[in-house]
Amino acid sequence: MDTKIIHITAAQGPLECQLAVSKVLSLLLDSLRNLGGKCEVLDRKIGDANGTLHSATIEIKGKAAIDESKNWIGTIQWIQKSPFRPMHGRKNWFIGVYEIPERNELKFSESDIDFQAVRSSGAGGQHVNKVSSAIRATHRATGISVFSQESRSQQQNKKIAIERLKEKVAQENTEIQLKMIAQKWMQHKNLERGNAVKVFQN
Repeated sequence: MDTKIIHITAAQGPLECQLAVSKVLSLLLDSLRNLGGKCEVLDRKIGDANGTLHSATIEIKGKAAIDESKNWIGTIQWIQKSPFRPMHGRKNWFIGVYEIPERNELKFSESDIDFQAVRSSGAGGQHVNKVSSAIRATHRATGISVFSQESRSQQQNKKIAIERLKEKVAQENTEIQLKMIAQKWMQHKNLERGNAVKVFQN
């Protein structure tokens, strides 16, 4: 099933924008679920007052819901007199809805590894020079390569190489996730005021 992740943020906006995030999240979930979409709130960052949110991230499944969610991507205008500052004259508050790029997590399988038996190097005498017991293992999807020559057993070196590759691929997945998080937080700072794709009035 197709999946889409979107992020709703008040960016650096005031408390009224945090209230708008909470309200828009509820409206969006209702709209998508009415279309048969399966929606899960992956993350909520609680706002500075009851009933408010700094941001929320939701996962959407279902073609109709995903198609509808595209109409929400951009700046949302929320029109409401401030319930927090009754004397405040401003009524227009802006929040952002953004798509989070799909996390293409690298899958690890031994079937994706190319193994090459090579001669060990370094101290070890004639045995090291004559027997190809060392292993070079390469993960085809990433090109990550490791080398193991700790053991005189080729099979043991292969096991060591596999474990090293697992660690390297896990590190690569962590880097991907960190880049996504950094991109998400940049969206908080780059919220465009005006040019709203949707306008709501309370």
